[in-house]
Amino acid sequence: MGLCMGRLGWPPESFWRATPREVAALLAGLNGGRASQQAPLRRAGLDALMRRFPDAADGNTERQEGVDERGRTGA
Repeated sequence: MGLCMGRLGWPPESFWRATPREVAALLAGLNGGRASQQAPLRRAGLDALMRRFPDAADGNTERQEGVDERGRTGA
């Protein structure tokens, strides 16, 4: 949203009317016309994200350090 409206100057109406495919094409264009080389998020990665960023009904918003969004540990 920030890229479309901030950097590219889209008005909010244009952003909200854009389809996911249009936004993906925009991002691919900014990437030299290449699609992302990053693999899609798998279930293990989603589970790691859910552990790292839980829906904090109890008010606990502490995040798990050292684990990325794909469930990998390390630097």
